Amino acid sequence: MAWDLSKTPVTGIRVQACGDCHASNFGGFASPERRLLFDINDFDETLQAPWEWDVKRLAASIVLASRELGMSDKRCGDAVLAMARSYRKHMREYAYMRALEVWYSHMDAEVFVEEAKAAESKKRWEQAEEKAEHIFPKIADVINGWTRIVDHPPLVYHPRESDSMRKHVTHMFHEYRETLPEGRRMILDRYHIIDVAWKVVGVGSVGTRCAIALLMAGEHDPMLLQFKQAFGSVLDPYAGKSPYSNHGERVVTGQRMLQSASDVFLGWTRDEEGRDYYFRQLRDMKMKIDLENMTKGDWLEYSRSVAGRWRAHTSGRATQDDRRIPSKKRHSIRPSRNLRSRMPTNPRATMRLS
Repeated sequence: MAWDLSKTPVTGIRVQACGDCHASNFGGFASPERRLLFDINDFDETLQAPWEWDVKRLAASIVLASRELGMSDKRCGDAVLAMARSYRKHMREYAYMRALEVWYSHMDAEVFVEEAKAAESKKRWEQAEEKAEHIFPKIADVINGWTRIVDHPPLVYHPRESDSMRKHVTHMFHEYRETLPEGRRMILDRYHIIDVAWKVVGVGSVGTRCAIALLMAGEHDPMLLQFKQAFGSVLDPYAGKSPYSNHGERVVTGQRMLQSASDVFLGWTRDEEGRDYYFRQLRDMKMKIDLENMTKGDWLEYSRSVAGRWRAHTSGRATQDDRRIPSKKRHSIRPSRNLRSRMPTNPRATMRLS
């Protein structure tokens, strides 16, 4: 994918790209304020790169998903165009917003219920929200009088040398702690590691080390942290090397820029063998989007929604070597008269796209 995209035309405007922006990498999760938000949720490949690459990656995934839903070629095209129009619309609106308004913008997962046009669709989204429940009881339980992570082989399991792994993780944990702001460290210091287990990750991360750590601050005060190995981004050979010496820091920084409400316990570390990792709180609320069973109408609405989650794309800047748009025609995109009347004057607001 990265090689293919590197051969396509670009405007020279670079943004904090997701790097793996496809339709299934969006979902609902709890914000620090316990609100259910909808946003992108995979950042392993994030890097500064051309903005077009994320959009093209998403467009390709929408075509493939549309085909899986049995849509005709025309409907597949309609879904992609719906996404592209929504992206253009939101970029135009972001361009006229104040910088802090863009930074604090977010999308509540309830929007799917509110904007559903059919009663069946409304009910389906309501059920998806209701299923976004706390996952702690599914992962941990009291075993022989001790709170422990429950084995669910082959996805979650304890290694044979649990004590050795726990000592290894404890060392990493102390190093990770130093990457957090002091206020977060004060909260984290109230917890101590009780148990650690391996967690098998998705197909796209086969061979990557990933584990879950159970921490307790009291008898009924648990927290789950996940730490995952971080490699170099697949965009590295084509977009340029990461400025961060630790790829865990690259992932954490990218997530903070891309996501509207990032986890307060995001941090990074490196183990004694030189492997990079990033830590995050294992979400205790998660809304999974069931793409396979969506109706065609819901799928079109979903395609529009994912295109609106591009906060980090508003920070794009032209590179020193390539400021020229590779097209003879340029079109000024301006909001409608009604929209302009509600927006502050901004000399940087006019966007030009080929």
